[in-house]
Amino acid sequence: MDRRLSILILSFLVMLPLSSQEQTATAGMEVPADRIRTGSEGMASEEFRRGVQAYNRGAFSEAIVQFEKSLSYMPSDSLILDWLGKAYYKAGLEGTAVSYWQNAADNGYGGLLLRNKIEVVQERRITGADSGNPVRLAESGSFPGVYNGNNIYSGPVSVLPDRDGTFWIVTYSSNELLRMNQNGRVLSRITGPLNGFDRPVDIIRTSAGKLIVSESAGNRLAVLDGSGHFEGYIGSSGRGLGQMVGPQYLDQDSAGRIYVSDYGNSRIDVFDSDGNALFFFGSASGNFQGLKGPTGIAVSDGRIFVADDYDGCIYEFDTAGNFVRNLVEKGTFSKPENIRLWNGSLVLCAGNRIVSVNPDTGAVFELAGTGNAPSRLTTAVPDVNGNLIVSDFAANEIYMMSKVQELVGGLFIQIEQIDASAFPSVTVEIRAENRSRQPVVGLQEENFYITENRRPVSSLKLTGAASNNTEADITIIIDRKTSSAQYRTEIETAVREIAASMKGRGTLRIISASRIPVIEYQGIPSGCENFSMDALKNEPSSSTSVDLALRLAANDLMSAAKKRAVIMISDGKSDALSFSRYNLAELTSYMNNSSIGFSFVQIVQESVSPEFDYMIDNTSGELYYVFRPEGLSGIAEDIINIPQGIYQLTFISSLQTSFGQRYLPVEAEVYLLNRSGRDESGYFAPLE
Repeated sequence: MDRRLSILILSFLVMLPLSSQEQTATAGMEVPADRIRTGSEGMASEEFRRGVQAYNRGAFSEAIVQFEKSLSYMPSDSLILDWLGKAYYKAGLEGTAVSYWQNAADNGYGGLLLRNKIEVVQERRITGADSGNPVRLAESGSFPGVYNGNNIYSGPVSVLPDRDGTFWIVTYSSNELLRMNQNGRVLSRITGPLNGFDRPVDIIRTSAGKLIVSESAGNRLAVLDGSGHFEGYIGSSGRGLGQMVGPQYLDQDSAGRIYVSDYGNSRIDVFDSDGNALFFFGSASGNFQGLKGPTGIAVSDGRIFVADDYDGCIYEFDTAGNFVRNLVEKGTFSKPENIRLWNGSLVLCAGNRIVSVNPDTGAVFELAGTGNAPSRLTTAVPDVNGNLIVSDFAANEIYMMSKVQELVGGLFIQIEQIDASAFPSVTVEIRAENRSRQPVVGLQEENFYITENRRPVSSLKLTGAASNNTEADITIIIDRKTSSAQYRTEIETAVREIAASMKGRGTLRIISASRIPVIEYQGIPSGCENFSMDALKNEPSSSTSVDLALRLAANDLMSAAKKRAVIMISDGKSDALSFSRYNLAELTSYMNNSSIGFSFVQIVQESVSPEFDYMIDNTSGELYYVFRPEGLSGIAEDIINIPQGIYQLTFISSLQTSFGQRYLPVEAEVYLLNRSGRDESGYFAPLE
């Protein structure tokens, strides 16, 4: 007999390789040489192989069917139970997934890793979305200005995070602007124009993407492009309109106006988006004694909050500069500095404390402190990963502050898909999140450690991060219930503006949701810029199967771009809406576990039904009104800017495949500062 054929027959008769997680799993294992695999084990292994391959190409419903078949042959196999749980989790059936994982854990499989996964998923199902209430923070890492005797920076005053996980640091003492990544590595160093920065204090990014840096000794604002190249100045030295003496902190409102705390003139200066002076405010009037030492400033919902380091409080003004009230009483804070918005609250640095202030009630909650060490905290700003980046001027250090429960629980890592079609070159997709389902953005190759059967892989390379993608795939669902027919103009306007907002990038899909959902269009966005309701094939119905439409939309986006979303266009009323096949929790979990956002476009200005409210609140989407002043031109950009913690890496495998019949285990660990997380998965090489 041919030797190759003999090996193939032998590989079919023996079990697949030992699972790296636990000895009790048998579907993917080899058996001792003196034992022949039973018929049930052989059938289970074949169905298991098909299930793993279906899972790794994103066909989760097919994977569930294959794993269920495999389990029918070997009902107590822990490896099959684990993979069946994974498939149900990706399909949005988290309760079913947990039950299978628990069965595997009860068999002694998976150890602490599986128990932690069960705990995180159960916790998410109970608590839902983050409530946004202030909680205590703890240091998760720090970047000192001096490292191993080398001076990295000096006198950090302000920080500006970017959506890719990097952040800018303004250094007062060394007159520089530095850009760092999440690991503290300096990516670029900006010194400004030829004459340099003159004691820079704060930095903001405008709605146009430019950087504005305040120069306290230069009495001006430096304008830079998005990469830090100098373009010009705003303002000059003096006490008149458009002039400043010791400008410090900055903010911008929704209209693009720039607000500057003018410390030397004891006022707030206001410029338009082009840098033209508009007015200033903060002088004494009525029962208001005037600003004495304005520092931090924050603009929110038409209200302007200004910290005063002389009075030790926060004042509130309207957008015309009229004094409204003392948000907190005088003397509440010692030397308050910058103010930033976070989860609807004002985050203020004051001495060695970071506090959260409720903008409605003035209630103060201490988020973190540095104890009795010499410290002067100046800015605490939220980054894309839900942390606070804090600058300490006195200690010459940058801190990363995270929620205490996140530090204790670590990262939640999932190996999403594995492509071994070019074996031994293997591509693996990894999702990094915290326990609250918030993506972890900005990881580099050095943050990943991948092994196969506990042995480090070779030639590991980070080939892509979804957070850097600049296009999105969008699926629009049009509500076709009978009552929506009267809003023809509104629906057509919404579809056209959404299509135009994509600027020719990505794929647009349209689904009409009636009693049965129908895919009406799939192609380039420009094909719908003249959209008409007459083009829809699906007729209006007295009831709308919203659940089927959402499921169809999500299924269709599984193989789409990593930045993807479903947008529902409807009057938002719950009458005639059907969720009979899939409940809200399942639909929401399905979208979250597949990184699909859900947004809603109202065609009438009325309250949205509780069902849609739930989905908007528990996914990464937003609520829009079709005729809002700014229109829907920014909706695609909003989707692109949603953080994504998905990474693609490649490596060269050194494992033997048994001609594609052997299960090849993979382990991935992710490290970021003081946090880490781990997951285990596997794949099959192509059959030979």
